[in-house]
Amino acid sequence: MRTIALGAQVREGVGKGPSRRLRAEGFVPATFYGYKAEPMVIKVNSSELIKTLVKGRGETVFVKLGIKAGTSKKVEKLSVIKDLQIDTINRRPVHVDFYEIRMDRTLTVDVHVIFSGTPAGIEDGGELQQLKRDVKVSGLPSDLPESIEIDISHLGIGDSIKVADLVVKDGIQLLDNDDVAIVAVVPTRVSLMTEEVPEGEEGEGEVTEAGDAASAEPEGEEEKSE
Repeated sequence: MRTIALGAQVREGVGKGPSRRLRAEGFVPATFYGYKAEPMVIKVNSSELIKTLVKGRGETVFVKLGIKAGTSKKVEKLSVIKDLQIDTINRRPVHVDFYEIRMDRTLTVDVHVIFSGTPAGIEDGGELQQLKRDVKVSGLPSDLPESIEIDISHLGIGDSIKVADLVVKDGIQLLDNDDVAIVAVVPTRVSLMTEEVPEGEEGEGEVTEAGDAASAEPEGEEEKSE
């Protein structure tokens, strides 16, 4: 599992007021907690946190927090981002929770799913639908994958890959239900609308409409001649 370093500082004051002031100063209020660990209120630089999120995009990564309290020596804590709150307007982080990692204890995380190959069903007019972007797994931190790659090149129209089809290393447990679909190739609307019409049916319909129109026009002409 890849590890990214991030600096942090112990913060004073909790609540909406102090949190607003921190954000105005370019920080994000945060909390660090874990198994048998006292919760710690901290702050991280907003720009540095965004860089960390960008580096870890598409993967599950560990975050090595370097926490300082005043002038004391920095303490390093290995963690994973457990919860991230984003402002819906400016799309910037407003609060983040870091959970301490213990290498001897199992950890449950969401692991991103990455697809490789182009489904055979696409060439036949199908459409790829990604139904899940990540799957929930559990295992020792040293065994957890950064991502799970799935080969989808063999999928035809109507085929899908479910959680039960995933292959993971020994010691890793998939926690989502086996019958949950991750990706599927489905018929497109166009292919559904252009199904073959039995020969002769379309032509017969046109003859009937033409015949009706032809029988109506002479009647109108007779009335005008009168």
